Amino acid sequence: MSVTYDYIIVGAGSAGCALASRLTEDPSNSVLLLEFGGTDAGPFIQMPAALSYPMNMSRYDWGYQSEPEPHLNGRRLATPRGKVIGGSSSINGMVYVRGHAKDFDTWEEMGAHGWGYRNVLPYFQRQETSHGGQAGWRGTSGPLHVQRGTKWNPLYAAFKKAGEEAGYAVTPDYNGERQEGFADMEMTVHKGKRWSAANAYLKPALKRPNLTLIKGALVERVLFEERRATGVRYEASGRTQDVLAGKEVILAASSINSPKLLLQSGIGSAKDLGALGIEVIADRPGVGANLQDHLELYIQQACSKPITLYKHWNPISKAFIGLQWLLQGKGLGASNHFEACAFIRSKAGIEYPDIQYHFLPFAVRYDGQAAAEGHGFQAHVGPMRSRSRGRIKLTSPDPKAAPSILFNYMSQDEDWADFRTAIRLTREIFGQSAFDEYRGKEIQPGVDVQSDEDLNAFISEHVESAYHPCGTCRMGDASDPMAVVDPECRVIGVDGLRVADSSIFPQITNGNLNGPSIMVGEKAADHILEKPPLAASNQEPWIHPDWQSSQR
Repeated sequence: MSVTYDYIIVGAGSAGCALASRLTEDPSNSVLLLEFGGTDAGPFIQMPAALSYPMNMSRYDWGYQSEPEPHLNGRRLATPRGKVIGGSSSINGMVYVRGHAKDFDTWEEMGAHGWGYRNVLPYFQRQETSHGGQAGWRGTSGPLHVQRGTKWNPLYAAFKKAGEEAGYAVTPDYNGERQEGFADMEMTVHKGKRWSAANAYLKPALKRPNLTLIKGALVERVLFEERRATGVRYEASGRTQDVLAGKEVILAASSINSPKLLLQSGIGSAKDLGALGIEVIADRPGVGANLQDHLELYIQQACSKPITLYKHWNPISKAFIGLQWLLQGKGLGASNHFEACAFIRSKAGIEYPDIQYHFLPFAVRYDGQAAAEGHGFQAHVGPMRSRSRGRIKLTSPDPKAAPSILFNYMSQDEDWADFRTAIRLTREIFGQSAFDEYRGKEIQPGVDVQSDEDLNAFISEHVESAYHPCGTCRMGDASDPMAVVDPECRVIGVDGLRVADSSIFPQITNGNLNGPSIMVGEKAADHILEKPPLAASNQEPWIHPDWQSSQR
């Protein structure tokens, strides 16, 4: 006998945790949450400064990588996705960015009716408790705590000052009225801990008797009667089980695994599914298409004073930091160390920022390889709206087989020009007098790398994913043949099935994707429960008044 729940959610990630919380607020709703990963307990996940560990651990990461990327010398790029309670919010860099207001207005123009900025702002406010954000624009009573760092290092202030000296403005809250400018960066950290979607939403919701969480559950496919989703088949502890949904099945399994599950269930390109022997339930060629991501480079500068995190890059310091964090929840262990940032426009005629900076008082890679130079600092920089598009495909009907992921990075000439501009603008910022007392030699790209050709070679060799994949189950008008879900997150062509995670983004948003992914879970919950949407906002976001003629 199969057990029946009202709702089955697949994936306990950023959106899935928010969904599980909101759907179980009504005690009459029974909800099953299926997650392949395991517990998020332990310092590697919960200590913010340890962020480079979980995304490099197979215990917590699906371990995906791209196909050889044809425009990046055939390099395969890592594509980490959280395989743990909290999903990618448990292994990410904890940077909190809502996205720019114009991102969501663009979604609406692309067919995501009701997802303009005026519609989504109230959901961002509902999800947040902002510590130090702009009054009237930020949430003050939501589950997701968002804070700023202590700015313990003088290099953070130098970065912001250099931005001012270069002619850019400082914005008091890039998640408020004005994104454009240099700013204090915000992080999902609360009381010294990583404030993942699991800590914010799921753990409080698990106290309710109407929420059941099953860990270690690999969902193989959605079950259908005719064209109506009736449940899912999953494997856990070596046993395959069917479980039924009285109302709906909701996929919140990530921009990689949600399209993979749709394809395994017979929803996708009929031609591709037929070639794998999968019965076609709905011919939706958009499933797995429209894959987008952000790429970034690390522009690294040696620091002439011994003030960077490099002095703590040794076992004794790490042990002390870890002990202080364990005992007090304070100190260097309680920050992700991305405490300053910027959003700027690459040139006049761009209406809103298209370049993002994360600033770090250390020259290091995500994989933990310290620069041999010793003390240094770096800016992670990359364009926000690449025109390149990739795809996800099945390699086999076997649910355990990894999908084929091709981002098709840097396939457009504009991408190369945008990246060269980003490097040159970064050098200009690091060249300001605010950095005079700290600036050593340029570690990378290196002072000899100046021509377009040399910069292109550096980009193709060193560019890395910022780990922001999205767009593979694109939301759009139900009449759009490439749309996968309608503006209420319902999968087009079937009944009883929705997708709610970053895969539904029509276009990638400015900055990091955890914040907008949680917003999708919040807003989708109201659609699922057939609640009236939150009242639209009449707040008017700031756009540079001279954007057509001025770059800064």
